[in-house]
Amino acid sequence: MAPTVLVTGASGFIATHVVNAFLRKGYNVRGTVRSEKSAAEVRQTHADYTGQLSLFIVPDIAAPHAFDEAVKGVDGVIHTASPFVLNASDFETELFQPAIQGTTSILKAIQEHNPDIRRVVITGSFASVLDPSKGVRPGYAYTEADWNPVTAEEAKSNGVFAYLASKTFAEQAAWQYVKDNKPNFSVTTLLPPMVFGPVLHHVKDVKSLNTSSADIYRLIDGSETEVPTNAFWAFADVRDVAEAHVLAFEKPAAAGQRYLISTSPYTYQQFCDIIREKFPQLQGSTPNGTPGAPLPPVYTLDTSKAIRELGIRFTPLEDTVIDTVDSLLKI
Repeated sequence: MAPTVLVTGASGFIATHVVNAFLRKGYNVRGTVRSEKSAAEVRQTHADYTGQLSLFIVPDIAAPHAFDEAVKGVDGVIHTASPFVLNASDFETELFQPAIQGTTSILKAIQEHNPDIRRVVITGSFASVLDPSKGVRPGYAYTEADWNPVTAEEAKSNGVFAYLASKTFAEQAAWQYVKDNKPNFSVTTLLPPMVFGPVLHHVKDVKSLNTSSADIYRLIDGSETEVPTNAFWAFADVRDVAEAHVLAFEKPAAAGQRYLISTSPYTYQQFCDIIREKFPQLQGSTPNGTPGAPLPPVYTLDTSKAIRELGIRFTPLEDTVIDTVDSLLKI
């Protein structure tokens, strides 16, 4: 019997690629979704793997005992369900509760209802590593030893800070849970920055795009006349992030570790240059800016640990941009 992994939030942008990566490797996947409608869409997305995929409805991941039934009978858990919202107005409801309580709730459910699970992989974020108060930090290389020092008070200052804080507090809560409760399982956290790449999950129309895909779509739809300025300076390809989840689940050395997952620094100017070269039909709707402008002096991410311990290989920036735009044009 092939092992079964539970993937929470299975209808999401990253999670869809994670589900696909496990299915392609022969795993059985049980995905959690919020509704039967989402379940039907996930089944359609992975129609080639109907015999390996089952779905479990969890309407509210922040609710007490939300995952108690879902964790029973699986061999491992991949927890991807967490909001990516940069313009939230109700930070507590939209960000903090689902991120933090969703994480502690699933760890508690595993410990109480499935003592056979040995590995839990959590989709974290570079948001819990980045120190936004330090700005672009020219010459500084972030590593897994870094933590975002955001306080609860600072977290309430604006939507971006609230999102960064939600990811930080959720990851800290996971490590604190392990420290306090000493469960049978080990936790691994993956920390990608902005995640771009082809859209695989069900999207009704371009207005329904996830945040990072919409970030690229605005570069091709004529809505931006100037090349945007970066808020974050690093990205990962969603397919690499998905592969990292499989590797983190399988590799014994990944137990109890954090991993930065990132291809390289980037600028929107680079993205626009690639789009205008590879998609001539979009030159009229993609800003020109200053073609070939060099990357300014900004922080970098040291991903040597993920390369060394997980054996991951990163997709080149140009491939990510081309494949993302191809998928957006299809939508």
